Amino acid sequence: MMLVRTSAILCSVLPHGEHGAIARALTPEHGLLAGYVRGGRSRRQRPVLMAGNLLEAEYRARTEEQLPGLTVELIHSRGGLLGEPLPAAAIDWLCALTAIALPEAQAFPNIYAALDGVLAAIEYAPAARGWAAAAVRYELLLLSELGFGLDLSACVATGSRDDLAFVSPRSAAAVSRAAGSAHAERLLPLPAFLLSGQGEGDWPDIVDGFRLTGYFLRRDILGDRRIDPWAARERLIDRIRRLIG
Repeated sequence: MMLVRTSAILCSVLPHGEHGAIARALTPEHGLLAGYVRGGRSRRQRPVLMAGNLLEAEYRARTEEQLPGLTVELIHSRGGLLGEPLPAAAIDWLCALTAIALPEAQAFPNIYAALDGVLAAIEYAPAARGWAAAAVRYELLLLSELGFGLDLSACVATGSRDDLAFVSPRSAAAVSRAAGSAHAERLLPLPAFLLSGQGEGDWPDIVDGFRLTGYFLRRDILGDRRIDPWAARERLIDRIRRLIG
């Protein structure tokens, strides 16, 4: 018998049957797990089964191959944010990306910690710029953890570690300003806050960061997916652009 009791971040919910739902949640030690929630579409369960919520989850199945039954209790709700357009779009996208991109039942502790952190930042940061850079870093981390990491350590053309300003779409490696300026229209901008690993970045840099990670997410992870969550990302970018004018 399979029995897993764990905290979990709810990432997606799909209706199943007349009253039930299939929920996918990211756990710290078991990765992304799916389970059937009896009565998951009921009035009582709907506020619990919202993307971004932190849950206490119990998965039970008779065999490893069977879809587990899932019972959940709410630890922390982020439902209040879903009435705010920009935070709601960010939670929708980040959770949908996680549910679609990660293979099930494989542990990704770094991704769990990062998702938990960026959702907390969305909830508590005093301004959107405080969490938008963290959302870009989350996308960058997910690419790396799935084997599609960008090499931002040195210029792919010269080996220089100074003044890195672009990323090659072909090699996913950094290019210095001196080596790339003549071909800038064919390269992706590399915002400085992704090199330092810290700081919020200015809004133009954050938009460039989303452009950079979005290119590789689309090409390497989401391009052949049957379910495409890209519309959620476009809503997020559109709301950021409205915010900054």
